[in-house]
Amino acid sequence: MPNGHAAAHHEALQHHFDSLQQQKDASTFGMWVFLVTEVLFFGGLFMAYILYRTWYPDVWLAASHHLDVTLGAFNTAVLILSSLTMALAVHAAQTGNKNGTALFLVLTMVLGVVFLGVKVVEYSDKFTHHLVPGPTFQFDAPYQRTAQIFFSIYFAMTGMHALHMVIGEGIMLYLLVGALKGRFSAAYYTPVEIGGLYWHFVDIIWIFLFPLLYLVGHH
Repeated sequence: MPNGHAAAHHEALQHHFDSLQQQKDASTFGMWVFLVTEVLFFGGLFMAYILYRTWYPDVWLAASHHLDVTLGAFNTAVLILSSLTMALAVHAAQTGNKNGTALFLVLTMVLGVVFLGVKVVEYSDKFTHHLVPGPTFQFDAPYQRTAQIFFSIYFAMTGMHALHMVIGEGIMLYLLVGALKGRFSAAYYTPVEIGGLYWHFVDIIWIFLFPLLYLVGHH
């Protein structure tokens, strides 16, 4: 059983840290600082949402009916489930369960791909019905101009969220390779835990996007 001296010289310990715990604390703090900047970034998009909905409530309601609530709800369930599998991956890493960590990371990745696949279907529908802002945009005559703002906000918010999901898939792949190579154990699982924080943050953002974009005006 490794003593404190051996644990302090774990191969994953970087030279500028005194212990794995100190390294973990610094990494966790760094991720939280990064997530705060992400909150500020998405906060700007949410402010655009608030202003537009305040200024053009009728246009907002008319345009929001062109979003597929069923697909949005399905994707919400998918991401909630992915948060569960991510949490299970972290728990498996904490207990030194290599196979369990790899399994739950794969499941998390699969659910992420399902989410992105549904977004592709939704985006394709918007292109088919000429609801993408630009020269080909078509909407009811009274709202032709102002409805473009709604879909600009829609694509900006969901597009940036989807980009974060793609980045998350890359992080999960990196963690999966590490898990299969046996890099994580009960003594060192920081990357999995940090990756989990990022994944949960992206999921939480969608929890806000879904009701604000899809459910407003659908009684």
